[in-house]
Amino acid sequence: MKLVIFGLTLSSSWGNGHATLWRGLIRALTRLNHDVVFFERDVPYYAEHRDLAELPGAQLVLYPQWPQIAARARTEVRQADVAILTSYCPDAKAAAALLREESPRALSVFYDLDTPVTLARLEAGDTVEYLPQEGLGGFDLVLSYTGGAALQALRDRLGARQVAALYGHVDPQAHRPAQRDGRFSADLSYLGTYAADRQPALERLFIEPARRRPARRFVLGGSGYPSNFPWAGNIWFVRHVAPPEHPPFYSSSSLTLNITRRDMAVMGFCPSGRLFEAAACATPVLSDAWEGIERFFTPGEEILLAGSAEEATAALDLPPQQLARIGRAARARALDEHTSDCRAAQMLSLFDGAASGHGAAPRMA
Repeated sequence: MKLVIFGLTLSSSWGNGHATLWRGLIRALTRLNHDVVFFERDVPYYAEHRDLAELPGAQLVLYPQWPQIAARARTEVRQADVAILTSYCPDAKAAAALLREESPRALSVFYDLDTPVTLARLEAGDTVEYLPQEGLGGFDLVLSYTGGAALQALRDRLGARQVAALYGHVDPQAHRPAQRDGRFSADLSYLGTYAADRQPALERLFIEPARRRPARRFVLGGSGYPSNFPWAGNIWFVRHVAPPEHPPFYSSSSLTLNITRRDMAVMGFCPSGRLFEAAACATPVLSDAWEGIERFFTPGEEILLAGSAEEATAALDLPPQQLARIGRAARARALDEHTSDCRAAQMLSLFDGAASGHGAAPRMA
């Protein structure tokens, strides 16, 4: 089967969650002998921070502007079995028109990797530039990174006809237990770029516990933090942790913190990819709570939850053996249910189901 994808980026994992997710999915798909072509506009920001030039078994097509690639895109779509458009694709409207006009044979799919943001912007009355003007009713299938109530909202607000959740995942070849690295050694770590809507939770679940446990070591990795960030003397800062360093970062932590963006937490059923990455490294995770989190990891057994500084500090004070046991259980769950191979199989099954109502769509196996 041939899949053609118009997305945000595959070549750079800097400041976005799309690249890592697509790399895992594409590796899983190519292991199943499917052909993948990924179109990415070559923008300066990602070009300056490019950490992937090619992916074996797949084609990465970098292009300066849509007119320069329109003919190639038309040819690829006409040959495709499945054509996918994603949220935040910079040429989404042109790609949507191409799918509508040139792909009668292909299954057309919209994959919203940012569903809470999409719906929040619609609720605020904003124009969402990556959505077709007519909504999502023209696609055979709409996939959402977020489940729960978000699926009905995509039907009600955007006219999606067939909707399914396709959650985040982890590539266990890229994320697994690694040797400890002194730079990242921590009693509690946090990996994430600065976000104003995460800051209150970060202060409550990370900064305040650091103040309460001055003899413990806390490590924060990420970019964009302001000069007036409330640092403490026992907090070490790593400005950017490149993807290859994520496993040693997590593996050097006795406990790592996950904080969910506000729109994602409010909507629920929207696990961050970092949650699965840390779990795959057998690192115990302390997370904020949101609806549906038990769908992915069992609280108290495979993950720890906290809403206050007291709860976060209590988790930090748990015996090392108990924390290690939680980390091992999380890794087992991640490898069993949340790998890129699992999600690729789910994706193909969803394509197969959608194809049954598509008429001329090809067999998905």
